[in-house]
Parts: sequence; structure tokens; C-alpha cells
Amino acid sequence: MQKNKYSEIIYKLLRLLKVIRGKDIFICKDINIDTETFGNKCVEWTFYSKTIDENSVVYSFGVGDDISFDLSLINKYDLQIFAFDPTPKSFDWITSQNLPNQFVINNIGLADYDGKAKFNPPENPEHISATMLERPETKNQSYKVDVKTLKSIMKELNHSEIDILKMDIEGMEYRVIDNLLENNILPYQILIEFHHRFKNVGIKETAKTVKKLRKSGYKVFHVSKTGEEIAFIRKDKI
Repeated sequence: MQKNKYSEIIYKLLRLLKVIRGKDIFICKDINIDTETFGNKCVEWTFYSKTIDENSVVYSFGVGDDISFDLSLINKYDLQIFAFDPTPKSFDWITSQNLPNQFVINNIGLADYDGKAKFNPPENPEHISATMLERPETKNQSYKVDVKTLKSIMKELNHSEIDILKMDIEGMEYRVIDNLLENNILPYQILIEFHHRFKNVGIKETAKTVKKLRKSGYKVFHVSKTGEEIAFIRKDKI
């Protein structure tokens, strides 16, 4: 117990040093509400559960090879998960699993346009998450995938509202949020992993996007220990 306490203190100090150097950012919660956290320790998401039931519409973008959050939602609420990941390794892994009928996988990426996008794989071949951002180290291994806007996807799936929009899309979250706000698409909850740690992103992009969401009627109700996973809720849904 004492060892864990010291480890947490050291972790906070290291984060503080990164903030001082302009490599990290502290985002404060706007409100305190009852939440639940699902998923494995390394891939967990916090959400507001009081409005979630079997009829809730949940979109999960960027599932990789860990769908513990999605399966936990299905197990507890008996709802349907619309999961999306165009990464071949991810899609192959998911389609090889014995999954409940409520888990619906689509090999489409989320972007701010409809068409094709170049995906750059991670430097470590054991990792799975590719990005649409420039990654010179692996540009020779890039491949093209289908991408669509959220507006187009919702139209195809015949959804007028989204209860939970979860995004881990490797740096494209900034352009996607701009696209949502431009089209007045306002999910009840938005759970985002921000990628300001990427060299070609930076903390200013996260700060600007959080500010835009707040201005559009969202409140921050959860910030993870790393400061990268931030949960937003529309203030009229509290």
C-alpha cells in the first residue's frame, strides 16, 4: 500500500514536470456526478450511467484488440455496441472472437470527410494502433482504409441521436470534433482519448478542443490519471 502511494506521488511529480515543460496539460472537471468505469486497467472508460439502458445508442471508435469496455456495457445493460476500426490487425482479431450478437463491428474509420485515408502503423510492430497523422518512421508501411464522417455513419445506421460516443482515433479527434460541431451533431456523452503527446499535435490542440466543447454546452465530468482520457456530457442531460 505504501509503495503504491509513493509510486502515485512520483507519477504526479513527473506529470507536473511535463506540464511545466509544455508537454502536458491539466484539465479540471466542471462537475461531479455519479459515474461508472468499465474496461481493463490499461484501457478503461468512465461514463455517466443514469441515462443508459438497453435502448441506448453507443458508438465505439478505435477498439484495437481490447473490447473489455464494450463487452462490459453489453453485459450490464444488454444494449448494442456499434464498434468501428479499419485497422486490419484489429478487424481480424475481433472477427476471430466469439462475441455476442450485440457487438457489431464495422471496418470503417472516423474522419471529417468520406473517402479513403492513409493509415500509418505504429513503430512497434507488436502494437496495433495506426494513425492518419504523419508518421515518417513507418510511412513506407502505410495502407489505405475507408473513412466516413459521423453524420454519414449515423445516416446509414438510421440513428438521430447517440448516447455515448467513445473515440480513441489516434490524433484525428480534433478534426472530428470540429466536424461534429459544424454539423450540430451533439452526442449526449463524448469519451475521448486525446493525443497531445504526439509530436505533430501538442497540448494547444487539446486545450482548444476542450474549450470548443465547453462553449457548445458540454461539461467535463471525468479526467483520467494520465489526463488523456476526458469525458464530456451535455449539460441538458445531467
